[in-house]
Amino acid sequence: MTNLTLTHKIRLNPTYKQKQYFKQACGIARFTWNWALEEWKRQYEAGTKPNAFKLKKQLNAIKPTEFPWMYNVTKYANQQPFIHLQTAFNRFFQGTSRRPKFKKKGIHDSFYIGNDHIKLEGKQIKLPKLGWVRMRESLRFPGKVISATVSRVANKWFVSLNVELDQSPSSCNSQAGVGVDLGIKALATLSNGETFEAPKPLKIFLKKLKRMQRSLSRRKKGSKNRHKLRQKIASTHARITNLRQYSLHKLTSYLTDKFAGIVIEDLNVKGMLSNRKLSSAIADIGFYEFRRQLEYKSKYKGNYLLVADRWFPSSKTCANCGHKKEQLKLSERVYQCEACGHEIDRDLNAAINLKNLLYQ
Repeated sequence: MTNLTLTHKIRLNPTYKQKQYFKQACGIARFTWNWALEEWKRQYEAGTKPNAFKLKKQLNAIKPTEFPWMYNVTKYANQQPFIHLQTAFNRFFQGTSRRPKFKKKGIHDSFYIGNDHIKLEGKQIKLPKLGWVRMRESLRFPGKVISATVSRVANKWFVSLNVELDQSPSSCNSQAGVGVDLGIKALATLSNGETFEAPKPLKIFLKKLKRMQRSLSRRKKGSKNRHKLRQKIASTHARITNLRQYSLHKLTSYLTDKFAGIVIEDLNVKGMLSNRKLSSAIADIGFYEFRRQLEYKSKYKGNYLLVADRWFPSSKTCANCGHKKEQLKLSERVYQCEACGHEIDRDLNAAINLKNLLYQ
């Protein structure tokens, strides 16, 4: 028995009263984070070694008199930010992430709820001090709900349920293997010749976004029209994200359902984004999100996922004879082998070489 953990994000249909509760809980969670971060900096500059758990006790001591409004929502809204802050600083000290920053309203709108305060029944979820809230769909994964995070994207509310599955991973019926070469022109080229086109949602909505951003700069700060336009811009960004996510989910689900063995490249996405001419197109594809989805779906469905070494010359090596080219320009879309004369699409050649790693 293998316990896996998956997160299911579900859109909520809250009433006006419930929306106000969500806004207040998000505000308290954001205020707690910013208060703790400011206090951390103050104590550090004063020469003492700060600790998030000591800061939590410090806030709890003054909360009844200075911040009594914190009791209007779930206790997790002003407790969990301390745990998140300590984790963020631990990653910062380890060199795996940047220094924690202050959170802003409209960007960081979320709050955490522990599993002891959550109850699910069909398309409803019961939250502390709020009652039952309607969901757009029921939970897909059977198992134990560990936690929940309520968040806002544009003007829509979501709940992300973290579920610990009790079932073992299912096995793929097929025994076939496939190599996957990711690209900009085509989202993915498979070793069997199949290609998946990239939707490029940012490119589609870029002109609209620029127009709305110019209009926003002319609106008076604090006005209702400015607020409405900001909501439209946020909704457009959410639309772009949803289109990108849909195409990636469609591709990764297809791969994990049809192939038992999958080989991808360990792409240096950060280095690729440093190319000014290609950075926008690369970001529009979502290479990191593709790998993230493929990893957890392969683990859930029992696929064998092989990540090829970053320096493996999949594009420079001939899939027919194994000859390796010393130089291969990005503009050369057809691979022409100098040794055997074999000609093949560049991306297909790379995908075949990746697939061959399964049998080495």
